[in-house]
Amino acid sequence: MMIEHDPAVRAVEATLFAADAPMSIDQIRAYVGEDIDVAAVLAKLEEHYQGRGVELVRRGKSWHFQTAADLAHLLRREREESRKLSRAAVETLAIIAYHEPVSRAEIEAIRGVQISKGTLDVLMEAGWVRPAGRREVPGRPLIYATTGEFLVHFGLASRRDLPGLADLKAAGLLDPVDLALEGLQGLSAIESGDMPEDGDVELEIGEESA
Repeated sequence: MMIEHDPAVRAVEATLFAADAPMSIDQIRAYVGEDIDVAAVLAKLEEHYQGRGVELVRRGKSWHFQTAADLAHLLRREREESRKLSRAAVETLAIIAYHEPVSRAEIEAIRGVQISKGTLDVLMEAGWVRPAGRREVPGRPLIYATTGEFLVHFGLASRRDLPGLADLKAAGLLDPVDLALEGLQGLSAIESGDMPEDGDVELEIGEESA
């Protein structure tokens, strides 16, 4: 039976096309039923769409269809609005991505300065960072992790696809927190202390939409 005529494949394909957000295997199964091996069907669809104008991609534990990366320039138009992230926000996002789950105190310990009010709020409003529970230490501080939207926005299948420290340092993207990131092996309880206030430098990140 050709893949186009396989009822299971058609059901999963239709579910993903109709979805307005990436879907996990369990979410897809809730629509197509327990009798379908969703993981096997996704593997078939991924191979079937490989190299086409629209591809099936995995982002973390979720799947969705997207325009092939090499064709994005045909569909791209500039937005009138741009999103600005301070240097503190960019560094905070990098620390969370590489060391999640991580608490506010741990982020401040790595950066060597206090996080300005609203820095984490900005990242959560962007949909890239989420609260991930509380650390089981005295005070039970809130800890943070990246989201599926973070993976989608930066084109990552998982956090394993993040560039290595050597690549980031070569691009000059870790200064001045590269040594702190490289030297961090694991944080447990961190003692609070006085830290200088952040000196944020505004970085403008131009966005384009497909």
